Amino acid sequence: MSGAGQPDGRPGTGFHGLMAALLASSAGIGLVFPLTSIYISDQLGLGGTGAGSYFVAMAAAGCAAAVLGGPRADRGSAAAVGAVGTTSLVLSYALLGAAGGSLPVTASGLLAGVGYGLQYAAITGVVTALVPAASQRRAFVLRHVMTNAGMGLGATGGGLLLAAGRPAGTLPWLYETAAAASVPLAVLFLLVHRRRRAAPAAPGHGVADPETDPEADQQDQQDQPGYRTLLRSRPIALLMLAQALFATAGFTQIEATVPLLLHHGMGIGLAGVSAVTAGNALVLLLLQHPVARRLEALAEEAALITAPLLWCAAFGAGALATATDGTARTALLAAFAALFAIGEIAYSSAFFPLLVRFSGPASLGRGSALSSLAWSTGTAVGPPLGIAVVTATGTGTGWLALAAGAAAVLAVTLLLRHAAR
Repeated sequence: MSGAGQPDGRPGTGFHGLMAALLASSAGIGLVFPLTSIYISDQLGLGGTGAGSYFVAMAAAGCAAAVLGGPRADRGSAAAVGAVGTTSLVLSYALLGAAGGSLPVTASGLLAGVGYGLQYAAITGVVTALVPAASQRRAFVLRHVMTNAGMGLGATGGGLLLAAGRPAGTLPWLYETAAAASVPLAVLFLLVHRRRRAAPAAPGHGVADPETDPEADQQDQQDQPGYRTLLRSRPIALLMLAQALFATAGFTQIEATVPLLLHHGMGIGLAGVSAVTAGNALVLLLLQHPVARRLEALAEEAALITAPLLWCAAFGAGALATATDGTARTALLAAFAALFAIGEIAYSSAFFPLLVRFSGPASLGRGSALSSLAWSTGTAVGPPLGIAVVTATGTGTGWLALAAGAAAVLAVTLLLRHAAR
């Protein structure tokens, strides 16, 4: 495996190998992610209580793992933290596929939470170690695309397999497949960790590895601020608030609320809802490189502002679509899918480089852990809030309410830009 990058400044094979493994892992998770509550409650016969216990255990363990994993990642072991987290995911899905009662289901939830929490605390530091600074914005976009494309491919494959076979016999094997799909990612994290221990970071590609540089380790221990110190920084605090709102008002709404607006409010069939989702994923895949390249002409704070601006326009297109039909409605919904996807690219191009800059190399693990907690908060609050709002307001007003949520994100990103000057 090559080092942090090639002589021309492009990412090396280590990064591309990691992204391929991330795609495989995400596809495996996508096979089962939409089905877990149904699998636990119906096939395993544990009802809503059993499904709820799984997700509560996962959320609690994820928060704890992120907080504990952040400092470890800051001590030069980000790839090792990622390897442990991914191994925990492998064990979680393997256990859930073989589960027969409430105890293994809860244990699987705990393992999944540990896995996701540690991965999130680790992967930003691993990417920055593997990718030259000049290419990191595009690298973070590619990471976002690989995750989302993998989840979409997995969900599509899982649906086709279930339609072709018997769900009772197929579902457990899908979980075992999901476990196997994350093994390459655990191996890649481990290989990166071993290589980082064997050789110090190249100039310009990261900080010295404390495991191979004891003096750097002592200095890092002195320089690493704690979580409270990080949050006293106004840019970090605003970035974390923005992260929570990006999840609450954006990412969770396209997954949970927009399908209800399309299907229940606008009478669009399930195939049409799937087509909007597929269009969003297609734009992500096709435009991630050219859009990311253009965004590099903007400062990171300005690029981050672009994301909620585009989402306001996207939700506005959805609102206009409620008053039209036929070709005009199709065009407006296609515009919604495309604008939202370009906003996602703007988010991933700017948020993670800002996280790296504001946290500093000695505290990136802690900063990533705070980002994970903010994201988890948003994903917990977003779906019930969005569904409640659109249920109470109706279809057209519901789209405008989502646009208002994006405007709230825009306000925070504008404050962040001012604080970062």
